Amino acid sequence: MQRSTDRILTTHTGSLPRPRSLVELMFTRESGGPVDASSLEAEVRSAVNDVVSKQRDAGVDVLNDGEMSKIGYSTYVKERLTGFGGTQTMAQGGNIGPTDLFEYPNYAQRVMGDRAINDMKLPACTGPIEVADRQAVQKDIANLKSAIAGREPSDIFMSAASPGVIALFLGNEYYPSREAYLEAIARAMKEEYNAIAQAGIVLQLDCPDLAMGRHIQFGQASLQEFRRQAALNVEALNFTVSEIPPEQLRMHLCWGNYEGPHHRDVPLRDIIDIVLSARPSAISLEACNPRHEHEWQVFEEVKLPDGKVLIPGVIDSTNNYIEHPDLVAQRIERYAQTVGRENVMAGSDCGFGTFAGFSTVDPDITWAKFRSMAEGARLASERLWARQLTPA
Repeated sequence: MQRSTDRILTTHTGSLPRPRSLVELMFTRESGGPVDASSLEAEVRSAVNDVVSKQRDAGVDVLNDGEMSKIGYSTYVKERLTGFGGTQTMAQGGNIGPTDLFEYPNYAQRVMGDRAINDMKLPACTGPIEVADRQAVQKDIANLKSAIAGREPSDIFMSAASPGVIALFLGNEYYPSREAYLEAIARAMKEEYNAIAQAGIVLQLDCPDLAMGRHIQFGQASLQEFRRQAALNVEALNFTVSEIPPEQLRMHLCWGNYEGPHHRDVPLRDIIDIVLSARPSAISLEACNPRHEHEWQVFEEVKLPDGKVLIPGVIDSTNNYIEHPDLVAQRIERYAQTVGRENVMAGSDCGFGTFAGFSTVDPDITWAKFRSMAEGARLASERLWARQLTPA
């Protein structure tokens, strides 16, 4: 994994806007309609090539495939693993749901009435989990490597759902306990994780379960019980990536990629010790939205362990404001002054295409935000390297 040794590097969380033609094919397949496999694969390859070019043009240093092949950052696994059937929904009274939104039902209807949310199937585990499609991740790897040929990015990464987030969104109706369910997921996903790492690509584990899980899965539990469950998620994650060096791993921490009250979000301070116990050396986290921008202060009290890197979000993935480069630079410098410039990489709060067809940010504005991030990183780098800053 590249570090910000000479300047602040830029990256993002993972998902990016998909072309409408690809989204329509995904929705057709999701609803059980006829889709020609070769046509879908061609659409994915084309989309990956295009999204890699757009990232480079926008000044992104550490880029990826935009998750073009995945209908959702967590639910895609139902197409690669056995054991998932039935349907659950993100609704009040169901297995999962955002308790912050349920306190404001009129607003919840606005957020959750989107077609992409209604069309997205959330199956439950109804049988033993095993790898069903070993070629899917290999196709993702081939598409990304083909797209970066001749472009020479600073680094590349690929996202994969963590055991904890799979257990969050795909409920368990088969295994005797949540612990057994996590273990089964971890053993099945290990093959995908290792394939990405063996291809020389940085593996990002998406871990919203460690934060968002508090208010959408364990909203009625005590903080102590949630921390126990989060620790189990990290234990499963550490087991399944035990063969991958920490410096080839990064993780994304998230409280939910939606504009909403978020007043039920668990504070970073209450989970930071569990987060830091995970093997990945880099931690991508929300750091610029109104609910979490202040939490850089946590790292004034909690020392970032040696070898760890922070990827704070400096552009928001839920609104259409194009952040001013000076504001981006301020956000970067705040973290750099706290944990050291070499331990900071600029990123986004979350993805811009978390689920296919579901994005509150206009695609053209997404790229404008990235350009602003790159300019802000340039401004911050000029000041940080001129000042020769060290951590406070």
